[in-house]
Amino acid sequence: MFEFLTDIWPQTTSIITPLYIVTTIFIAVLIVLENRSPVKTISWVLVLVLIPIGGIIVYLFFGQEYRKRKMFSRKGLHDLEQLRKLTTEQLKVLHQYKFSQLLHSKKHLMNLLLNNSNSILTNDNEVKILKNGSEKFAELFSEIEKARHHVHLEYYIIDDDETGNYLRELLIRKAREGVEVRLIYDDVGSWELKRKFIRPMREAGIKIDCFIKVRFPTLTSKVNYRNHRKIVVIDGQVAFTGGINIADRYLKGLPGIGPWRDTHLKLTGGAATALQIIFMADWYFVTKEILRGDQYFKPFKAGKGKVVQICASGPDSDWEGIHQAYFSAIATATNYVYIASPYLLPTVDLLAAIKTAALSGIDVRILLPDKSDAHIPKWGTESYIEELLEAGVKIYFYMAGFTHSKVIVADGVFSTVGTANVDFRSLETNFEVNAMIYDEEIAAKLTRQFLDDLSHSWQVSAGEWEKRPWHRKAKESFARIFSPLL
Repeated sequence: MFEFLTDIWPQTTSIITPLYIVTTIFIAVLIVLENRSPVKTISWVLVLVLIPIGGIIVYLFFGQEYRKRKMFSRKGLHDLEQLRKLTTEQLKVLHQYKFSQLLHSKKHLMNLLLNNSNSILTNDNEVKILKNGSEKFAELFSEIEKARHHVHLEYYIIDDDETGNYLRELLIRKAREGVEVRLIYDDVGSWELKRKFIRPMREAGIKIDCFIKVRFPTLTSKVNYRNHRKIVVIDGQVAFTGGINIADRYLKGLPGIGPWRDTHLKLTGGAATALQIIFMADWYFVTKEILRGDQYFKPFKAGKGKVVQICASGPDSDWEGIHQAYFSAIATATNYVYIASPYLLPTVDLLAAIKTAALSGIDVRILLPDKSDAHIPKWGTESYIEELLEAGVKIYFYMAGFTHSKVIVADGVFSTVGTANVDFRSLETNFEVNAMIYDEEIAAKLTRQFLDDLSHSWQVSAGEWEKRPWHRKAKESFARIFSPLL
């Protein structure tokens, strides 16, 4: 037997090796021709070179780019066309709006979001900041109890645990009362969700579907584009978005990490309609059902509430809307920028904006988790610390659990809360949604929460950071190479 293998092995390798080399070169050329950012291009070529055979498999699963191909195009949907018309009208008259001096300083952000993502500007909103899962779930379940016409939900993660089962039973009860319930879950984020969890909901009349099923052979082209959005809209009037999924960890924390620190929003007014339109587009994508009517979409109207723009970003967008908003908010800050994110794997542009702001004398502070739920992204995050410290950025590691908030506050008037982390995947690949808020009161509340979180954190000093062991630095360096792909 071994003699047979010895005889055929040289012949086999003489065929496979040239074939592998040709395949690798072919894929490398394809990557270059896609005209991605040089950082991503180099990262993928390194994957092909450093991981023989496995690099090709990883690229086929995770590397294909579909934004330019409009794989997720939703053009032609009536309500999206109406939204485009409204944003076009707002662009024409934005210069006539009378804002306070502070709000006026952020009109360039409003203009940017109208242009890059058709983010309608609404000023009739009530905004309630929900700190952690206990506040979010109490408000969410209470509003679902009040639902009379419909409940629409879209989550990256729904776990089959106490929280997930409580929501399931509540939705089943509302469906049996005659309330329309529609639910989208992501097939990767909710990978462990079983049929036994879903079946009772369907039997009760709930319409439920997953976002892009990950199954062979479709796995190779679609595992990379995940719906990371968290959206709930109730009766077209009350909406929720932010960082909190449906899982016990947001109430009970995680073993070895501790309590889960997060931020969510409850919104009423035009922002709820904007979130409904995003849900409608996602629902159409997974089911081809189009939702129409005033019972779903409350008309936009002027008011004297909080000024909010809902920005959706992803492969269905022409522009990286949230990415551009983050960049502009940081690059044009005049006083301070506070950033909270569970992962910090910034694009080249965003990294430059953060460092430039700090070097310009802006008070830039970044809050990160001391303990993380993902090792490689944490190592990649830590690879950026030294150069940020050199630029004057203040870095803090949260000690009282795991901070998962995705919050930026700038200059006492602009703030954003949503689903997008400060990393390549959120800003360039995933389907995300953020609320951009122009309001001094909301900015002050989020600033106070941020500073309170800093009181439970330790600040990194350049001297201490340089003393970390060489093997840790090596892990960070290798993780950084692959950070555009994480």
